[in-house]
Amino acid sequence: MVEIVGKIGSMALIDREHRAVARDKFARIGKWLKPGTIWVSSGAVEIGRLDYINRHGKELDCCKEDAKTDYSSQGQATLMELYRKHIDPKYSIRQILVEHSHFNDKAKAAHIKNLLLRATEQNAIPIVNYNDAVSLEESRKLEIQSLINSTGGAVELVDNDETASQIACMVKAKTLLILSTLEGIYADITDSKSLIREVSGKSFSDVAKKLDELKKNCSGASRQGANGAKAKLEYIKPCIKQGMRVVIASAKYDIGDILSGNAPSTMIYTSK
Repeated sequence: MVEIVGKIGSMALIDREHRAVARDKFARIGKWLKPGTIWVSSGAVEIGRLDYINRHGKELDCCKEDAKTDYSSQGQATLMELYRKHIDPKYSIRQILVEHSHFNDKAKAAHIKNLLLRATEQNAIPIVNYNDAVSLEESRKLEIQSLINSTGGAVELVDNDETASQIACMVKAKTLLILSTLEGIYADITDSKSLIREVSGKSFSDVAKKLDELKKNCSGASRQGANGAKAKLEYIKPCIKQGMRVVIASAKYDIGDILSGNAPSTMIYTSK
């Protein structure tokens, strides 16, 4: 029932030159979104920060953790307002804020899955984000470490690339689309002509080996706290294992063009 799970990063929603929200991106995405799509959107913290500065002429004067919480709670309202403005009014939109605990508990995971699937049936579009407004970083680290110690592993949701990948696997989507500030994965990040257009293989193990090789060439991230392209390539492995197509592309292009192969991107899949 879910064709596409899409994700856009924080910096892809910001006009860096003018230090403002990139409203054209919301317009382009909103026109494309429809039921059958789950949209994972970062941006609440940075948009909340910009909104606060525009209203008060300065940044918050408090500790980093408190500022992140306050900006996020302010930014969520603006984020949803922007999506509502540009999505076809005949569709409902639903804000869904998730945390790592929702994916490490079977009952909570089932509840989230059913909520997302019902949205498609009810002509609604879920807009998902990690709930930074109520997530205390120190507590999250302790909870995750406890899970790792007791079970050997845990879903951490360090950033929304992992959130989107987990959701795509949960609802068995056909395609996972990850939009960022870059056009995809590069063989050499310093060479814009080295974009890798396709990563494929006859089996998951073939593709996984190629992804591990590509990870060696990845470094850095678009913002503090994000894990960058290297983490993306690790997070998407369960999706590829399920037989999903994963597309990584720049948010500056039309989504229809990206998915049809008419815009630069990196497409990752098994060819069996």
